[in-house]
Amino acid sequence: MPALDYARLAEGLREQTEGFAEAVAGGDPEAVVPTCPEWRLRTLVSHVGQADRWGAALVREGVAVPYPDEADPGAPDEWGAWLRAGAGELVEAVREVGADAEVWSFVGPVPAAFWLRRMLCETVIHRYDAALTTGTGYEVADDLAADVITEGAELMSHPRGETFKPELALMRGAGQRLAFRARGMAGWVIHRLPEGLRWERGNGPGDVVVSGTVTEIMLVLSRRTPPADVSGDSALLEHWLAHSAF
Repeated sequence: MPALDYARLAEGLREQTEGFAEAVAGGDPEAVVPTCPEWRLRTLVSHVGQADRWGAALVREGVAVPYPDEADPGAPDEWGAWLRAGAGELVEAVREVGADAEVWSFVGPVPAAFWLRRMLCETVIHRYDAALTTGTGYEVADDLAADVITEGAELMSHPRGETFKPELALMRGAGQRLAFRARGMAGWVIHRLPEGLRWERGNGPGDVVVSGTVTEIMLVLSRRTPPADVSGDSALLEHWLAHSAF
């Protein structure tokens, strides 16, 4: 189960969706998203709202359903309502079936709350993309930023990780450690082992160490911003960032 409970995940998704809606309000639909240059702002809006609705369908059906064709979010002045409706649909779907109900996912059977968390993490990062595109402010609560990092570590170290992302095989190593130290809380240490990736919370040693606020580290790990405070083997970090996207 996710570290955050249903209530916090639901609150977080609504909160981040609202922030995303505010960031795109009045934006040029054809503006290029700097962090996703193949996308325009309208595409980003469509992706976020569509992902919420797909997650809701997965939760309601409990089995795999096809990812739909690109959705039409409507006119720009309708984007906010459309985004809020998609987030609300997912929140309600999880509430109706129960956060612990078993449903399909790309890593095997999971509790329904998996999809609430997955879309929350997606929205946290894409809200940054939206804010960067339109020049608006960006802020995320520490517990949500920390859970984005934790979810990424869990997915990449999952026993079926290399099934849905074969490139993870390139991340195996001989015991190298990447340490991410967030000010004011326990950090994350990722171990690259011959059998695959392992991770732990804490401020243990690393062959490369990245330090900063939890939001700064989240944005580095999501390849949105370059690290500002790095010590140790920077090539190890560069290799990780080049092959960890999913």
